[in-house]
Amino acid sequence: MPGRVIYLMGPSGAGKDSLIDAARQPIRRLGCEVAKRVITRSAESVGEEALEVTFEEFERRVTLGEFALFWRANGLGYGIPRQIDTWLARGRNVLVNGSRGHLRQARERYPDLIPIVLTVDNEVLRRRLLRRARESLPEIERRLQRNQQFVSATWLDEERVIRLDNSGELEATLVRLLAILREQGVNPVPGQT
Repeated sequence: MPGRVIYLMGPSGAGKDSLIDAARQPIRRLGCEVAKRVITRSAESVGEEALEVTFEEFERRVTLGEFALFWRANGLGYGIPRQIDTWLARGRNVLVNGSRGHLRQARERYPDLIPIVLTVDNEVLRRRLLRRARESLPEIERRLQRNQQFVSATWLDEERVIRLDNSGELEATLVRLLAILREQGVNPVPGQT
């Protein structure tokens, strides 16, 4: 039986990278791999376990068909290597750090994907963005405005996504993520510890 794509989305600063890092070992017991994104060089990729490439190299890989999924956003290129198709064919589930703007295309390719959107309270997000010090104050304000629009958007219901609040402690969010995966039929693999 083929595996499923677990498509994690959320605004910058919501804690996707932290959650993915915390989930690596626990989700392996659920038969999951974590896709390593290919990203054009930028400060945006700081904190994420990703392969950084030049824009030219990214475009070369797009042309060669090396990505199962790819998109461009905020002047950057993001790609998910085709390796995920091999994992899926072997029955492994794959956690992908995805893009909300690319969800429909991802669903076309992987109709049974599990769409999870990580949300965060605006004040919590403000503190996180200030603490990580990657953006200027005007950039932080723009991100906060986008976050507010994001969490109140009707597309969340229209696209039938699962909301996962990460306004509290990371450990609680991880426990909820694992529960969501089990609810979606992603169960422990015998012999995995």
